[in-house]
Amino acid sequence: MTDDVTPFHLDVPEAVLDDLRDRLRRARWPEEETAGDWSQGVPLDYLRELCRYWAEEYDWRATERRLNALPQFRTTIDGLGVHFLHVRSPYEGAMPLVLTHGWPGSVVEFLEVIGPLTDPVAHGGDARDAFHVVCPSLPGYGFSDKPARQGWGVERIADAWIRLMARLGYDRYGAAGSDWGTTVTTLVGRRDPDHVAGIHLVPPLAAPDPATFGDLTDAEAAALEALERAQESEDGYSLEQSTRPQTIGYGLVDSPVLLCAWIIEKFRSWTDCDGHPENVLTRDELLDNLMFYWLPGTGASAARLYWESFRQVQRLFTAGTTDVVTVPAGCSVFPKENPRPSRRWAERRFTDIRHWNEPDKGGHFAAFEQPELFVEELRAFFRLVR
Repeated sequence: MTDDVTPFHLDVPEAVLDDLRDRLRRARWPEEETAGDWSQGVPLDYLRELCRYWAEEYDWRATERRLNALPQFRTTIDGLGVHFLHVRSPYEGAMPLVLTHGWPGSVVEFLEVIGPLTDPVAHGGDARDAFHVVCPSLPGYGFSDKPARQGWGVERIADAWIRLMARLGYDRYGAAGSDWGTTVTTLVGRRDPDHVAGIHLVPPLAAPDPATFGDLTDAEAAALEALERAQESEDGYSLEQSTRPQTIGYGLVDSPVLLCAWIIEKFRSWTDCDGHPENVLTRDELLDNLMFYWLPGTGASAARLYWESFRQVQRLFTAGTTDVVTVPAGCSVFPKENPRPSRRWAERRFTDIRHWNEPDKGGHFAAFEQPELFVEELRAFFRLVR
C-alpha cells in the first residue's frame, strides 16, 4: 500500500436510499406502448413491476456488504480519483490482470468471476491459472470521480490504467475488457507493450473487410446484417450520448425510472436472453448494476465518454481501421455480441492472435451472463502468454 492508494468502503446514507424509493413511488408514468412488445422500448408493465421491486424489495445493503468484503481502493491519476477493486491471489506467480468494463455496465459485471480468477483451486481449477485482479471503474462511472473538463477519452483512460498497474507494483501484466473496455484494453497493449503480456478482448474491434464481400461465410453475412440492423433500430442511445450527453444526463440523474428504462433496454437487446433480460440475469443483478449509476449520479458523466470517443471507436468496427495491434491477443466472440467480426477480418488489425473462440452462448455482458465460460476464455488465452 502506498500513500497514493487508500482503502475505500461503501456506506451509502439511508437518506439516499429513502430518496430513491420515494422517487420510484411518485413516478409519473406514460401510457402503454402501442406495439405490444419491446420494439418501442421497455414495456410499461415490466418497467412498473421492476421499479416496484426496486422500491419495495431490493436490498442494496446486501450488495454493499458483498462489495465491502472485497478489497476496494481509490487513487488519484492525472488529477482524477479512480475507484478500483484489487483482489490479490493467494498463489505465488499469479498474473496481474486489469479488467475493464463498459457502458451500461460496471465492476458489478465481474463479481462472479473474481473468485475463480484469483483462487482457481477453490473453484475446481488449477493454481497455475491464478490472477491478481485489478478492476477499475471508468472515469465518470461508479465511484470514480467525474471529469470536470473534456479530454477524458479512451486514450487517456488507457494511460491512466498503465499508471495504475505501475503504481500497484506490477511490471508485467495482462489486460482484458468488454465494451469500452475492449478499446481501452487494446490501447493499453499498444501503449505499454514492454509490460503487457497480452490482451483479451470480448470482442476484438475490427471492421468488415470489403475484400471478403464476394466470399462471405454465413457467420460474416449475419454479422453484417446485425451491424445494419443495429444502426436502424438500436443506435438511438449512442447518437444521443455522443452528441448531447448533458441533455439526456439531466433525466438520467434525476429520474430512476428513466435510468432504469435507458439501461435495462440494452440488457434485453444485448444479452443472450431469449427475449427477456431476467432469463439470464436476476432482477437483483440488474439492479445492482443500476445502483452504480444511480447512487453516484453518473448518468451524465458516463454518457460523456460517448461524446469524447464514440465516433472514433465506431469507425473501428464499421468503416475500417488504420492501426495495427502487435501485442499477443486473445479474442472471444459470443453469439449474441454485436459486433461479431470474423477471424480473417480481425487478423488485419490484430497481427498476433494466439487464441480465438466463439462460445455457444452468451452476449455483450459475457462475464455477467456466463461467468464460467468467461473465466475459461481468459484462462485459455493467458496460459499461452504467462
